[in-house]
Amino acid sequence: MTRIGRSDLDILPLSLGGNVFGWTADRDTSFAVLDAFHAGGGDFIDTADGYSAWAPGNSGGESETLIGEWLASRKPENVVVATKVSTHPDFRGLSGRNVRAAAEASLRRLGVDSIDLYYAHFDDAETPLEETVAAFADLVTDGLVRYVAVSNYTAARIREWISLAEAAGADLPVAVQPHYNLVHRTEVEADIVPVAEQYGMSLVPYYALASGFLTGKYRTTDATGDSPRAEGAAKLATPAGLALIDALEEVGDAHGASIAATSLAWLRAQPTVAAPIASASKVEQVGDLLAGARLELGADEIAHLSRVSEAAQA
Repeated sequence: MTRIGRSDLDILPLSLGGNVFGWTADRDTSFAVLDAFHAGGGDFIDTADGYSAWAPGNSGGESETLIGEWLASRKPENVVVATKVSTHPDFRGLSGRNVRAAAEASLRRLGVDSIDLYYAHFDDAETPLEETVAAFADLVTDGLVRYVAVSNYTAARIREWISLAEAAGADLPVAVQPHYNLVHRTEVEADIVPVAEQYGMSLVPYYALASGFLTGKYRTTDATGDSPRAEGAAKLATPAGLALIDALEEVGDAHGASIAATSLAWLRAQPTVAAPIASASKVEQVGDLLAGARLELGADEIAHLSRVSEAAQA
């Protein structure tokens, strides 16, 4: 088990992404994926109030609603649920009033008394950071949220949040959620990881599998007729990107592991990373994700993949 930052949240080091629930995974499929994840030892679920407002016919909150229905139906023990605020069509931004209203709406959809880990999803330049920090602190004080976190914030803004929280005697963020994987490393490693190390925060990276590219599925730049996220993944199928896939396959074969599991294992091994986020729109994908939470690579294998990935940075 892995602890998230300075919190008491102990989790299997993998977070199941809920972005597909109510989008590319319908209710039955979402329940089946969640069942398989939990049966395999998974206990950390990530979502956001805005998932999946972008899908035709959706209005936001679909993922939280499905997760809430699953929680009510299965009543699993010791499951950690993280969600985020700022992108729901009815609750955009991070004003104090909005943060409170959005959190209360998320609690209703999830059917829980408190949110284990609550992220500021995207920085809001139109709201004073002092107001946002105070709103999150009040949620903790009132028992609606257990721990605070930030997503998609720059290192400078994370430091500013922490300074404001320290001055107010408020809880500091325990986690940061950045875009981080083998083909997107430079900024995170240079800027975000040092802040996390300094303040005892954990990274919970999204796009851990680069929209599917790091599963080895996309070995051509032609993604015509494939999944909604395929085009972005296929763009990574450059010579350097394909060399990385070959290296992942070679390392994975030595462990009897898939390319996806090996990619997740590399990310888990990076400084401050607690749990990569990966989603599954099919039950058969869950096994590889869980394997990635348990696969231990050797130091030489990690270094080899890091070297090969340097040429594939997107």
